[in-house]
Amino acid sequence: MQLKKRRSMALTLLAVVFLFTGTAYGTQEVRFGNVSWTGVTVKTELGKNILDSIGYKTSSKTLPVPIIYQALNTGDIDIFLGNWMPSMATIADKFFKKGTVVKYVANMPGAKYTLAAPACAVDGGLKDFSDIARYADKLDHKIYGIESGNDGNLIIQSMIDANKFGLGDFKLVATSEPIMLSEVKTLSKEGKWVVFLGWSPHYMNQIIDMKYLTGSTAETFGENDGTATVYTNIRKGFDKDMPNVGHFLKNFTFPITMINEISLMLQENKQLTHAEAGMAYLKKHPEVYQGWLKGVTTADGSEPALPVFEAYLQKY
Repeated sequence: MQLKKRRSMALTLLAVVFLFTGTAYGTQEVRFGNVSWTGVTVKTELGKNILDSIGYKTSSKTLPVPIIYQALNTGDIDIFLGNWMPSMATIADKFFKKGTVVKYVANMPGAKYTLAAPACAVDGGLKDFSDIARYADKLDHKIYGIESGNDGNLIIQSMIDANKFGLGDFKLVATSEPIMLSEVKTLSKEGKWVVFLGWSPHYMNQIIDMKYLTGSTAETFGENDGTATVYTNIRKGFDKDMPNVGHFLKNFTFPITMINEISLMLQENKQLTHAEAGMAYLKKHPEVYQGWLKGVTTADGSEPALPVFEAYLQKY
């Protein structure tokens, strides 16, 4: 009898493990991977709010970029809205080729992701990647990045390791988006020179008098001076498991101007959450969410999603 009870308990525990570690196939749960960048977090929070409002159960995990791809690969998350290409190619391409992660839709073309410097430095001669080493002393032999494991940091470190552009004796300063921007803003106001990882859309372009450097290559931030496209990635089979959400994701694209405006709202009002700023934008621009929800239904398929979300938005 005791042996049967032990076996029963063991089977129960095993079932619990599978329930909490397995993939959410056949359920109404939608799991986002997120990185702690302003634009990606805004997109993720908007996606969660919209899907929650129409009957799905959503969650998100904020993780380093390489871990997000491992989680997509193993089916532990479903969606990632922050695949910046070509800079993430060294991390993401192997999963695309393997077929476990799908580059599903371009959610934001025309972005920018490369090295930048204060306007005073660029106007003073630091215009191109090839100029950085010449001004090593003025730059204190440092290039500022964001969190460890980020694709931009990896590119900068690879440039240093390979002594590209003569950067072999430089050091990557890896911190986080807010810490980097605070340091760059302070140095820039003091008239000091600094090279840092910059991108657009982002409020940094409004609060820092900055310019982007030319000279990026295919092995660094891309041949077109860091011009980037941001993609929505999904785990293999997610669009088949949840075709209604898959349809929504096809529609779920973002103008550069939208993310810039929301980012600036967050900068000007520190009390706002990313979700609140995003939802405030949607209240002023109903044409945006109307396009997102075209052809989308509630989770149970019983009615169009648009009026349900609009009722939710009015209460937000």
